[in-house]
Amino acid sequence: MEFKRTNMAGMLRKENIGDEVVLMGWVQIIRKLGSLVFIDLRDTTGISQIVVRQSNEKVYGKTKDISKEYVIEVKGKVSERESKNPEMPTGDIEIIADKLNILDTANTPPIYIKDDDNVSENMKLKYRYLDLRKPESQGKLKLRAQVVKTIRDYMYDNNFIEVETPMLTKPTPEGARDYIVPSRVNKGRFYALPQSPQLMKQMLMIAGLDRYYQVVKCFRDEDLRANRQPEFTQLDMEMSFVDQEDVLSINEGLIKTLFDKFTDYDLKLPLDRIDYKEAMEKYGSDKPDLRFGFCINDISDLFKDSEFKAFKDNTVEGHSVRAINFNGQSENYSRKQISKLEDFTKDYGLKALSFIKLNEEGYQSSIKKFLNDELLENIKKRLNAKENDLIIIAADKDKTVLEGLGALRRKVAKDQNAYEKEYALCWVVDFPMFEYSEQEERYVSQHHPFTKPNEEDIKYLLDKPEKVRTQAYDIVINGDEMGGGSVRINNSSLQKKVFEALKLTDEEIENKFGFFIEALKYGTPPHAGIAYGLDRLMMLFAKTDNIKDVIAFPKTQSATDPLTEAPSIVDNDTLDELGITVNDRPVSEE
Repeated sequence: MEFKRTNMAGMLRKENIGDEVVLMGWVQIIRKLGSLVFIDLRDTTGISQIVVRQSNEKVYGKTKDISKEYVIEVKGKVSERESKNPEMPTGDIEIIADKLNILDTANTPPIYIKDDDNVSENMKLKYRYLDLRKPESQGKLKLRAQVVKTIRDYMYDNNFIEVETPMLTKPTPEGARDYIVPSRVNKGRFYALPQSPQLMKQMLMIAGLDRYYQVVKCFRDEDLRANRQPEFTQLDMEMSFVDQEDVLSINEGLIKTLFDKFTDYDLKLPLDRIDYKEAMEKYGSDKPDLRFGFCINDISDLFKDSEFKAFKDNTVEGHSVRAINFNGQSENYSRKQISKLEDFTKDYGLKALSFIKLNEEGYQSSIKKFLNDELLENIKKRLNAKENDLIIIAADKDKTVLEGLGALRRKVAKDQNAYEKEYALCWVVDFPMFEYSEQEERYVSQHHPFTKPNEEDIKYLLDKPEKVRTQAYDIVINGDEMGGGSVRINNSSLQKKVFEALKLTDEEIENKFGFFIEALKYGTPPHAGIAYGLDRLMMLFAKTDNIKDVIAFPKTQSATDPLTEAPSIVDNDTLDELGITVNDRPVSEE
């Protein structure tokens, strides 16, 4: 570089007219119009128009060799533009080039460097360094940096200490699948990459740090979807000598701070709280989307004496007949479209849907021959149904019906843009301690085994684990779980009792958690915490439904990286050094 940069391209305004400046950046566009050459010079702040005049022969000659995405430096004077561009922040000015140097040439990029490029996701990820040159992509990363700074300021102001916890840790059960790292020094032994810093942050409380937080990478080897990545970032925190109310209060303050700064929404506190059971019964999800209605209603009692066997048989314990009134949606769904909704819910285990369409002439229904006037009126009354409403009914096991109808209410709301609010936030509380795993034929932790049970339910731990509720809480925003946490167990005897309820043997407890059980014996304060999915929060503030948009270098749905081609084959010498043998080893392309 011949010069020192004096200004950023996107920051120049009328006030700079007459200034001598040096800009450096990429050529967005070059237009050669006879005796004048116009260059749109781009850097991370925006674009300034550079004007090269033929009268400046040395500079004008260099423009013959310049093309898009060349890296250049320009020295010149800021002047007022004759033909202003109100669409550009710098549209009132231009730089008359006095000197120009090419800092690097560029091949023709395989993707367009513009926001509306229409390029496939795989190409974007393969050339992510080019995709990140786009203003929209950079804008999301800048927003992320601002959000993280705001979080850190809030945590500092509330007396939290930032502490880093290790990336190489001990594999533990009762969670998602770990990423395993072999040890060369201790051949045959393995580390795990942390799914979260759960045990470490609890030990920081045992250590007396009182309030801890960190913005930390976590890893889970699980199937991916739009809002999940194999490596993700958490805002993690833990507090001592607090109860659930303290944690919810401090976190509502944090969420309010973020909403005030990064949205125009006036968030009111305290946030609504919904019992887990109510969330499941009413919305079919433990992360209910409250931006719209379409609530689920139990109408089993109306069909106890019905002649419709498919419904009557599902009025017994553990089964149910439930319905949603999709208010005002009757005209939006033909029989063919309802059939498509039925196909959709089959993915959730529902075998069939029934419908009642209310209209000016009366009603249409797939179960009309089983509906007498009294039953129809009772259904309408229960669901507060009126003309132009669409009632969808399902009957099956409780879990199947609730999950199926819960997914259906979300789909219809999205398809019909039936949202009544821009944002809807709530806490879901009183989660079950355990859920039964058919695969493992035992109860497993719904959150994790360090969650403290509700005091009145501890008596059920060993005999009736299905009745145990926990002091756990999730924060849900627009139907997405943004964070979750709990009050923790702070004595070794209760912790061992929970392990016993999970059918872990003494040997398993010692091997997996011995170090932690030992730590609990030396005076553990009551403590509680929460962890947020920072990437999901960023999706919310960046207004995107794709988590890849808010991560600098994300993975694909198959957990691969098109840019670096990871994961890759490791050579045999490295494997031998680690003491690892790979079955069905793929052939290297080298």
